[in-house]
Amino acid sequence: MALPEIEPIGDDTLLEFCRFLTEHLSQERTSEAWAEAFRHDWGVDAPNHGFILRDEGRIVGGIGAIYAQRSVRGRQERFCNITSWCVLDEYRPQSMRLAMALTSQPGYHYTDLTPTEVVSKTLQFLKFTPMNERQAVWPNLPFTLGPLGRATAVTDPSAIEQVLSPENAKVFVDHRDLAWLSHLALGRPGEYCHVVYKNDRLKGLPGARVLAVSDPERFIRYRWVFGGHLLLRRGLLYTRIESRLLPRVPTPGIELAGYRNKVFRSDTLSEVDISNLYTEIVALDL
Repeated sequence: MALPEIEPIGDDTLLEFCRFLTEHLSQERTSEAWAEAFRHDWGVDAPNHGFILRDEGRIVGGIGAIYAQRSVRGRQERFCNITSWCVLDEYRPQSMRLAMALTSQPGYHYTDLTPTEVVSKTLQFLKFTPMNERQAVWPNLPFTLGPLGRATAVTDPSAIEQVLSPENAKVFVDHRDLAWLSHLALGRPGEYCHVVYKNDRLKGLPGARVLAVSDPERFIRYRWVFGGHLLLRRGLLYTRIESRLLPRVPTPGIELAGYRNKVFRSDTLSEVDISNLYTEIVALDL
């Protein structure tokens, strides 16, 4: 019996793959919504949208890929973000062939930021490294002035783009059309930090889950302004962020553990270089 064929997902087969995902992975998202997540133009000429597994013409499995190029420590780096890996039960023995087809492409740093436990272990077999899963949490307090004065949270979209550095302004522009994300520029003239966050709930309480900060030290320095803005303007009681994205957990603050490890594979980057931006975390509203 012939093995199922593996083929790259092109623009012409993307919707077919996304219909497969809607039917077999999650019906909470339409095939068109799935497809939009793969169509973002994030600075790299994507070779495909992942790979599919066909048996006698029928899709029986697939693994999605979101490609991006972004600046890391002053260098332009290319990323391939693995997402939406789904294979029908009777074809599960073929899953590794899909993963190997995707990760054998040279020239990329690879990430999977929402792996199941099985997927995480499978990718670790392919030399992926688990990241620190702990998350830092602290209360938002009713302070509106930063420790150095004149600090503020800039929320107007046109103003955010103006006060950020060109590099950070590009990141903002690349993500501002994703309606489920909130952006602000935090700091004072000449030293603003771009913050990307979503509404969150922890133990039933409303808060903010910070997905990315352009300058972790500035974010910690001006966290009082950020927290005051969230509390007084949006009624959000706490801030939560992955510990790996910070140089230290600020005081007052605690670390929560027990979250699923995100994984990555790179010869030159460390976990602090791996961003939630330009990935399925933001493209799929996760």
